[in-house]
Parts: sequence; C-alpha cells; structure tokens
Amino acid sequence: MHQQGFSLIELLMGLTIVGIVLHLVSPAFAALTESNHQEEAAKSLVSGMRSARSEAITRNQAVVIHGINDDWGQGWRMILDLNGKGHEDSRNPLLVERRSDTRVPVVGNHYVRTSVRFSHLGEPQHGGFQAGTLHVCAKHQPVSQHQVVLAPSGRVSLRSIKAVQALCEKGKKSKQRTNA
Repeated sequence: MHQQGFSLIELLMGLTIVGIVLHLVSPAFAALTESNHQEEAAKSLVSGMRSARSEAITRNQAVVIHGINDDWGQGWRMILDLNGKGHEDSRNPLLVERRSDTRVPVVGNHYVRTSVRFSHLGEPQHGGFQAGTLHVCAKHQPVSQHQVVLAPSGRVSLRSIKAVQALCEKGKKSKQRTNA
C-alpha cells in the first residue's frame, strides 16, 4: 500500500528551513516596521500642525498644538487658546487629540520643544517669533529620520533626510531619566 504525506524527517527538515528563514528575515521586518511607524508619526505631526494653523485662521483665534504630557512621541492635542496660557490652562477647549501607540521618539529644538502656538493670522508665535524643527528619531541611534519643519511664516513641511541629530540623543537621555 502506497502512503501519501510526509515522513517525520521530511517534516522536521521543512520546519528547520522555515525557522532559519524567519530568523534571517525578522530583523529586516522589524526595521521596516520601525520605519513605517516613524513615517506615520511624522505625517501625523505635519497634518496636525497644518490643521492647527487652518483652525487659527478660520476661527480668527489663537490655537495651540502640543505634545501629550509635553512629549510629541506620545501624540498631540490641539486646543483653542482663549487666554494665552496654552495647554497649561485646562479650561481651554480641546479641538482634536491624536495619541500614538508606537511611542516613536520625537524631539524639537527650542521653540517647538513641547508646543506650537498659531496666531489668528496663522503665524507661529513664541515671544514674537517661533520657527523650528521636530525630529522623528530612530529608537536605537541618534539619527533623525524625518523632520517636521515650521517656517516663521507658519508654513509646515516634511523632510525625510536621514542625518545624525544631537537632539535625538539628548531626548533619549532625558526620557530615560524621567522613566527611572
């Protein structure tokens, strides 16, 4: 009688080959997943900042977009700034909130470190002037993968230039201190 199917040896050899292939492919898959999360975070920030600017112009009132818990990597909130105190005043109405489950490291330079305030004309303000760059960083290197750039005019753009960025290393160290 002729049997159909696999012998135990054939089955074990097949599983061994599958295991080896998965072992070789998993780092590449992890890198691809991280890259997708970084790009998604950058696009969300650009979209949020553009929306905040549009809301400020449409409502003819100041609008603030800020990182949740002062951390852009956790997501962002857009609020109407009724009294000029920004997100420090909990009475300001919330317009939009976007939380991030991936916790991609995002750091900003001086003027955009935690928030951006748009005037009723759509211009960024921080003591008369605000412009800056938010860097979407790699998790294990001090490298900026994407940059959300805020111009003094209020224009928001996205750049995808992989470059070493000292702010990425500083942001990682400060987050480690606050988590400890």
